[in-house]
Amino acid sequence: MIAPGETIPVPQPAVARRFAPSMKRAARLAEGPTTRVGLAIVITWALVAALAPLISPYSPTANDWAALADPRPSSSHWLGADMSGRDILSRIIWGARTVLTIAPIATFGALVVGCLFGLLAGYRGGWVDALVSRACDILLSFPVIILYLIIIVNFGASAFNIVAVISVTKAPIIARIVRGITLELRQREYVQAARLRGESSWHIMFVEILPNARGPLIVEACLRTGYTTIAIGTLGFLGVGLPPPTPDWGGMVREGYGLLTVFPHMSLFPAGAISSLVIGLNLLAMGLRESGTRD
Repeated sequence: MIAPGETIPVPQPAVARRFAPSMKRAARLAEGPTTRVGLAIVITWALVAALAPLISPYSPTANDWAALADPRPSSSHWLGADMSGRDILSRIIWGARTVLTIAPIATFGALVVGCLFGLLAGYRGGWVDALVSRACDILLSFPVIILYLIIIVNFGASAFNIVAVISVTKAPIIARIVRGITLELRQREYVQAARLRGESSWHIMFVEILPNARGPLIVEACLRTGYTTIAIGTLGFLGVGLPPPTPDWGGMVREGYGLLTVFPHMSLFPAGAISSLVIGLNLLAMGLRESGTRD
């Protein structure tokens, strides 16, 4: 018999039970205001990038010769036009797609390489650790921008080369982080139990250790994506970024820099786009770190 007011527990489906912990964890992480603000900014830019063909008022490479007479913001061009008559709003929208394609891919490449060598260094130790650590020290000793310029000037400016350069230069930082986590986690009981079961070193590194390092790595991925956005903008500003007429926020800042006192909108709006995305990623990383600390 069911007492008055008593509810009958309804069993959850297997799929719901499987994903319930992850959903609760995601809800807990989204409780902080810092996380919510950062996530809102990042999602907004992601939607802008995904919907670029639908929301862009013009083609990013279309020239409006009438706007050359007065490129300032108007009803025809809400954020104004550049010195080639191209709509700045459209180029910012399409530039979001460029940045949010290159930056995550480059960050993912750095994570893959950094995790691999960081796990090897931390778990193997000995000469492997010494070799990986010295290689990281050598790469980190170079000024990053100088290294970018040397590689890109010699091999040309393209999206692939930018991804490759950023992946290589960011990987040592990830490797150091993963190495430190691995040095601590390899002493845990579940790792010792895996050794006693006869599991291979690769199984222990990628199945037992790496999943337990995902929290710091997710935070670091957000930060690295923000830094990569800055790096892409810096390369564009220096004139060695994506080749024109590809919409590039850094290149847009460079094109309008000489006219900053006359037509400030040409540089300020793309610079604001870079700043807002980086701030959103940093806030998201800070929120995730704070939530992880509370847990």
